[in-house]
Amino acid sequence: MQVNREAKFQIGQIVRHRFYPFRGVIFDVDPTFNNTEEWWLSIPEEVRPRKDQPYYHLLAENSDTEYVAYVSEQNLLPDDSGEPVRHPQVPELFGALKNGVYSIRTKSAH
Repeated sequence: MQVNREAKFQIGQIVRHRFYPFRGVIFDVDPTFNNTEEWWLSIPEEVRPRKDQPYYHLLAENSDTEYVAYVSEQNLLPDDSGEPVRHPQVPELFGALKNGVYSIRTKSAH
């Protein structure tokens, strides 16, 4: 079995979950699963994603709240709404939003 380690999505891109009603902006990518076994096993077996694919860290939001999510590539789709993500940490990490992708904010040293 060949392992896919080339990420389909990029840092700064806005994505949505394939099944659950949330969306977010990607702020980090793991080439393969890099969380606890307990976390992975807590996902119902019938929808549990494979470990041999990229996993994305998202500043996420749903209709009620903002949070950080960890999502497999197979469960993400591009978000074509054009709407910004309201997560309070977005301005800390990202600059302007253009065509569904935030520019990455560069840190300045003083």
